[in-house]
Amino acid sequence: MHVFVTGGTGTIGTAVVAELLASGHTVLGLARSNASAATLEAAGADVLRGSLTDLDALREGATRADGVISLAFSRDYGSAEALEQGLTEERDAMAALGDALVGTGKPIVTVSGTPWVPGRAATEDDPLPVEGPVASRAAAVTDLLALSSQGVRTSAVRMPRTVHEDGQGGFAGLLTEAARRTGVAGYPGDGEQRWPAVHARDAAILFRLALESAPGGTAWHAVADEGDRVIDIATVVGRRLGLPVRSVPDDTFGPFGPIFAMDQPASSAYTRQALGWEPTHPSLLEDLEALQP
Repeated sequence: MHVFVTGGTGTIGTAVVAELLASGHTVLGLARSNASAATLEAAGADVLRGSLTDLDALREGATRADGVISLAFSRDYGSAEALEQGLTEERDAMAALGDALVGTGKPIVTVSGTPWVPGRAATEDDPLPVEGPVASRAAAVTDLLALSSQGVRTSAVRMPRTVHEDGQGGFAGLLTEAARRTGVAGYPGDGEQRWPAVHARDAAILFRLALESAPGGTAWHAVADEGDRVIDIATVVGRRLGLPVRSVPDDTFGPFGPIFAMDQPASSAYTRQALGWEPTHPSLLEDLEALQP
């Protein structure tokens, strides 16, 4: 299958491109810069120049490919306004990709986040939140999945709060960045809240499986660790960086503060059973041992 991939040089995208190529697929990667293009070419992918906001380029990529994996997102998380702008760009991009595939029968796999459910681990059957900082993403993903009734084999891989590799990435990575910046390995509240996690290379396998075989209109959970306590994450970060570990205000983590403070474990039992996905790479706490002071 010739696969158009957006966001192919990020933490998840790099692993997805490698997984697709290793499994016999070919890749057309969207590149907004010379550096991104060089990275994609070095990995063995073809390149389509353009950005997430270049909707004509997105439509061209979708038309040229046998399937699409949509991963691109703005890297500016510095403020609530920047986050909202990134979500708007992602929504418009997903709509353009979906529209280009209507009536073709081609698959498109998009990225989403695991929902949170009070008192228990979220499952694949739980709806995405319609309120909160990332509610607009839920609406965009729901709209894309609905295109399964218009001849598009749509699916969403819901990612946990931390997608990691070599101790980097996701919410744990943002917590580490805050620790380096402030000199404290901080956690919001009492630190008992739980975050799900997955290694990037395990997540990449699930994206490939969804592309190849997931029925239209379905959602899947890329969750390896159902819920790591945030205080345990901060403790490893503090030990590896030689920093004190203590509770800090939610706003230490910018617009993600309210989400950081939530207990949000998630299960992937159905995903494992239905698609035969089985994570094999290091857990988050194991991976954080790669952090260097």
